[in-house]
Amino acid sequence: MADRFHRSLVACLLLLLASMAFAQEERAYTEGPVTSISYIKIKPGMFDEYMRYLQKTYKTIMEEQKKAGVVVSYGIYSATAHNPQEADLYLTVTYKNWAAFDTLTEASEVVQKKVWGSLAKSDAAAIDREKLREVLGGEVVQELVLK
Repeated sequence: MADRFHRSLVACLLLLLASMAFAQEERAYTEGPVTSISYIKIKPGMFDEYMRYLQKTYKTIMEEQKKAGVVVSYGIYSATAHNPQEADLYLTVTYKNWAAFDTLTEASEVVQKKVWGSLAKSDAAAIDREKLREVLGGEVVQELVLK
């Protein structure tokens, strides 16, 4: 009986040590929201017109997506381009997590139809928008929140 007690005690101690080691191996962060960043170069003389598009149409789309729970937040940032090939505007869209991308196309199409009336009109507007700006690229980043 004493032997069984000692084995149980040793097992408990080993389990405690293993859990302490595991606790020390936990990440120092949690995975936060995911943000898509678009790098925009506004064509010469088109800044005010592009900003009006953002204020009217883009804002409407983003607010509808926020209401629908697709988007957490969005932002527009002015930048100083160091050369003609760099962006002078950044558009950011933040999503709760990577899973938001699984249904993003379907959710976005619902909002586009609501705002434009049809996907064909939405596509035509996207083509027109390129007269105002050039998309230089983009990236998707995830916030890492320190514990």
